[in-house]
Amino acid sequence: MRDVDRRTRVSRRVFLRGAATAAPAAAVAAAGVTITREAAWAQNAKNLVPHTMATLVKAARDIFPHDHLADTYYVTAVSGWDAAAAKDETRAMIEGGVARLDEDAKDRFGVAYIDVPWEEQRLVVLRAAENTAFFKQLRGGLVVSLYNQKAVWAKFGYEGSSADKGGYIHRGFNDIDWLPEV
Repeated sequence: MRDVDRRTRVSRRVFLRGAATAAPAAAVAAAGVTITREAAWAQNAKNLVPHTMATLVKAARDIFPHDHLADTYYVTAVSGWDAAAAKDETRAMIEGGVARLDEDAKDRFGVAYIDVPWEEQRLVVLRAAENTAFFKQLRGGLVVSLYNQKAVWAKFGYEGSSADKGGYIHRGFNDIDWLPEV
């Protein structure tokens, strides 16, 4: 019988690489900036802070909840807001809207909006903000930016435009299989 040594072996190079990244990570955590690994993509934002981008994705998922859609579709839908935030007035509106969501969530639940654990609780916060310009623009923009992604169409069973294939009369017009035949 062979005896296998199951201890993890760490080379000097791997140890030094880990130690070199530990100090900056500790400094960022001590400064109060915490981004989860699910929201690491938000670091690529050019005009908005990562917390704002991550909060926009969470709000987008709460406004248009689809359990069968991955967060990547919501990230794509919200990424246009970062480009729009190049204008100071748009950035102020977005940052102010996210700050209000965070304040309302802290008043009601003691944590920022993104850290509220239950969707029903986040919906209470969103309903309180649904008459604001921020919420109206977010909801209106998401209708286009989320549902106009070709990758999302397949998730809902939409096959795309039929005009280039002869139209719906000759392609799927009468393919309804969920109605009883008469």
